[in-house]
Order: sequence, then C-alpha cells, then structure tokens
Amino acid sequence: MSEDKLQEAIGRAARAQRLVDDALLAEAFDTLDRDYVKAWRESHARDTDARERLWQAVQIVAKVRSHLTTVVTHGKLAQRELDDLAARERRRLFGVV
Repeated sequence: MSEDKLQEAIGRAARAQRLVDDALLAEAFDTLDRDYVKAWRESHARDTDARERLWQAVQIVAKVRSHLTTVVTHGKLAQRELDDLAARERRRLFGVV
C-alpha cells in the first residue's frame, strides 16, 4: 500500500476511534438497540413485517459499530506497516541490510 493510502487509513482510524470513544454516540447506539429489541418483543406475533424491519434495524446498528471498529483496526495495521517501512528505510540509509 502506498504511503499516502497508509496515512489516509491512519487518519480515518483516528476519526473512527474518536467516534467509538464518544459517549453520546455510544448512548445513541445503545438506545437504538434497546428500543428496537423492546419494540420487537412487544410486537404482535402475526406482524411479521414489523418484526423483520426491527430485526434489520438491530442488525444495522451492529454493522455500524462493527464498521467503526474495523476502520480502527485497519488504521492500526496501516501504522504498523508505515513503521516497518520507516525502519527499513533507516536500515537502508545506515547500510544495515
């Protein structure tokens, strides 16, 4: 991966980490999840359309959380790759192979 792409991934990871750490966003995810599950439990057994939509909503909240975690993980991997590239360059500059 190019250095620019690595830097971009690192920047995205920092932004994603801020979102993951944000108490208000965590509260919003928890509230949505709780409200969707509660509505699902209280729905009528015959209302399959509503139950399906609520199940999908719970899945979407989980996917958003998962996506943010994945972006953070990719950024950590990009940082490691960038660190490795820098270490190789230092060894090359100092004649250590």
